[in-house]
Amino acid sequence: MGGHGHHGEPYTVPHASAYKVENVPQLLEVKEALARQGLKDPWLRNEAWRYEPKGFGTHRSRLNTFLFRGLGVGFCAFLATVAVEYGLGIGKGQGGHGHGHGDEEHGDKAGHH
Repeated sequence: MGGHGHHGEPYTVPHASAYKVENVPQLLEVKEALARQGLKDPWLRNEAWRYEPKGFGTHRSRLNTFLFRGLGVGFCAFLATVAVEYGLGIGKGQGGHGHGHGDEEHGDKAGHH
């Protein structure tokens, strides 16, 4: 499946030793707080990648990516839809309450809505 003509992996997975609790002040603080209570978290190292700004960005940059990822494409699609509707005349003449026909068809001769 896929991979025909490609050489090597499409990404490289860093070795587990690349992420150390000691390199992350926030995790080191957690480790020391646990140690003061006589506890140890053997899985704490698994969270170290989250604090590596070079590989994964900061928390703020990941949040911005999550929130605004499709904004450009979505806005372009919106503009294209408006242009097509305008070009085809869709939506014109629907003033007032949006039924698309005049008041005379309602039997309302005084023009009250």
